[in-house]
Amino acid sequence: MAEPLIELKGISKTFGSNQVLDQVDLTIYRGEALAIIGPSGTGKSTILRIIAGLLLPDQGEIYIQGHRRQGLIEDAEDPIGIGMVFQQAALFDSLTVQENVGFLLYQRSHLSSAQIKELVEHRLEMVGLPGIGDLYPAALSGGMRKRVSFARAIMANPENPRDTPEVLLYDEPTAGLDPIASTVIEDLVRQLQRFEAGCGTYVMVTHQDSTIRRTADRVIFLYQGKVQWEGSVNEIDTDDNPLLRQFFSGKVDGPIQVLG
Repeated sequence: MAEPLIELKGISKTFGSNQVLDQVDLTIYRGEALAIIGPSGTGKSTILRIIAGLLLPDQGEIYIQGHRRQGLIEDAEDPIGIGMVFQQAALFDSLTVQENVGFLLYQRSHLSSAQIKELVEHRLEMVGLPGIGDLYPAALSGGMRKRVSFARAIMANPENPRDTPEVLLYDEPTAGLDPIASTVIEDLVRQLQRFEAGCGTYVMVTHQDSTIRRTADRVIFLYQGKVQWEGSVNEIDTDDNPLLRQFFSGKVDGPIQVLG
């Protein structure tokens, strides 16, 4: 049986009067590709931020490789590295691509600038963007910025192997991209899963049909703060769950309440 890497138990989160997560249980196993799907505003990105240690739940427990996490990520080091690729890439506009990708190493290592540059270039080659280290984010297309954010997320620190991410969290990585650019990103997600030095497990939040089908092995459907369905990507077209059927058909009529 696959090893549980991350476990969420009874996780609840409320913002004001809106309860976005309601006693959610979720287990992420080593080596799996998990997609969290569902209508907008149902807590998918909130789960990612809780897994990443960027947001505290109101209730519930989080276990990382069997160890209960206390507080946020800066309060105690997790036993595994967790990297996150944000929806809007979240690059520093005032820094070059090289400085963005190597940010971790500039902050947390004693490597020389030449060593960092070499490591950054290797990561840029991995995401298909060699030789752009001197450019600024404003000079890049949306798809290129996303790939730069991937390179930053997988950056390893040779001085501290724990900084190498074993788990990657993707928040809508193909949102706003044309079908061809989306395919490039989807292929890259799968390629990085085969990266020999980590990144073998990932969680994907997405609405995009092609991204779900091309990047996921297991799918969780989240609605009204709860996990409403769970199954393999191959079961999407055969299961008669009404929430699932409405979501993938795009129909207005059904159990999913359409906002305003």
